[in-house]
Amino acid sequence: MATTQHFSDRPRVLVVGGGYAGLYVAHRLQKKIRDHGGIVTLVDPVPYMTYQPFLPEVAAGSIEPRHAIVSHRRHLRKTELISGRVTQVDHAGRTATIEPVDGGAAFDLAYTEIVMTAGSITRTFPIDGLKDEGIGMKSIEEAVAVRDGMLERIETASAMEKGPERDRALTFVLVGGGYAGIETITELEDAARDAVAANPRLTRSELRFVVVEAMGRIMPELTEDQAKWVEKHLADRDIELLLNTSLDSAAGGRVKLINMPDKTPADEFETDTLIWTAGVQANPVNRSTDFPIDDRGRLRATAELQIAGDDGPVGHAWTAGDVAAVPDLTGGGVGGFCVPNAQHAVRQAKLLAANVLAAAFGEGEVKEYRHNNLGAVAGLGQYKGVANIMGFGLKGLPAWLAHRGYHGLAMPMYERKARVLADWTMGFLFGRDLVPLTYLQEPTRQFREAATPPAKRATAGAGKAPS
Repeated sequence: MATTQHFSDRPRVLVVGGGYAGLYVAHRLQKKIRDHGGIVTLVDPVPYMTYQPFLPEVAAGSIEPRHAIVSHRRHLRKTELISGRVTQVDHAGRTATIEPVDGGAAFDLAYTEIVMTAGSITRTFPIDGLKDEGIGMKSIEEAVAVRDGMLERIETASAMEKGPERDRALTFVLVGGGYAGIETITELEDAARDAVAANPRLTRSELRFVVVEAMGRIMPELTEDQAKWVEKHLADRDIELLLNTSLDSAAGGRVKLINMPDKTPADEFETDTLIWTAGVQANPVNRSTDFPIDDRGRLRATAELQIAGDDGPVGHAWTAGDVAAVPDLTGGGVGGFCVPNAQHAVRQAKLLAANVLAAAFGEGEVKEYRHNNLGAVAGLGQYKGVANIMGFGLKGLPAWLAHRGYHGLAMPMYERKARVLADWTMGFLFGRDLVPLTYLQEPTRQFREAATPPAKRATAGAGKAPS
């Protein structure tokens, strides 16, 4: 049973999730709510927002990892911050149960208004070996691990004899041909090309990059002609694109593929690097509330960004971003709803904050969310890109400049923009940083070795090949 801990007893706007939408809602509301005698409380397991469009560049060494995140503590100074997970919401009783990340006892927190912005998580399937062998590209930690893992495999392989083990180390597989997947594989290939150029024991022809996509085309946000151009671009860079193909097994690092839709056996090979970008799903916290959800687990929402019940809007309950099924009043959204991207999340958050103030304090009027999608931009490595901006297609350098320009402006907070711009400037002047942090995932290894008596080290190392 949850226990009660002491936090502010002022009227509370509880923001569940500190991603794009949650950060902007809290930032917009914190001073206004305080001036009205209340408080904004944000609950999230991590103390920062991740700007996910930059994860491929983090993985490629073009952006310092900490520069692709926004600190809650630094930018939400008038917000009450709680490091934890909301495990249940009882809106009828206006309370949320919170489980601290430090493992402490769960506690109940009362609120006046609630804003559900917990975002999305990676969507996976019960594929043999995927859980043990795969890694996503949804968090900053994953991007760093992919970067260091790829660079480590390249360096290690360069000292191996030619053969199956070396081939496995130099094979990099990505499942999912959407924007996130194509940006990730192209940025990684670009970085790997630079890494190999600096290593005389390797050549680019020894690297193998493979994209597995179950559908018959990639990047559905692009026109068919643009998608075909990207396919040719991948082929020109020796990146294998396997369309109408699905991952059947990854057990032990042995990738087994099947043709779609008949599920007949396709290619089979081994890899040490398997990246999964085949979709997202709404945060499962939705299922632990008394709010209505749709068949995809998203919170049902009105155009005013209120949570929608069977009989109309649910009072004092709001939602935005990937976690919500927000109607797309422009008619351009898939299934009639806004697509889950940063462009919508940020704009929805700004309107949601204004609507909360209008509904609770009469500051203005509650308005509907309406935004014409401006299109999409994608980076394909240094000086390469593709874009579809309001129906106008760009390729190559102009698209890459549009990609960096848009995301540089969209990155929250001026100090973060400046840091990212500095990274890009340093990269232009001196090239990307390709040094892997070898023991980042095992930081105490060297200390443990130093603390082990020489005799025991010699015994433990007997019979082992030098590393």
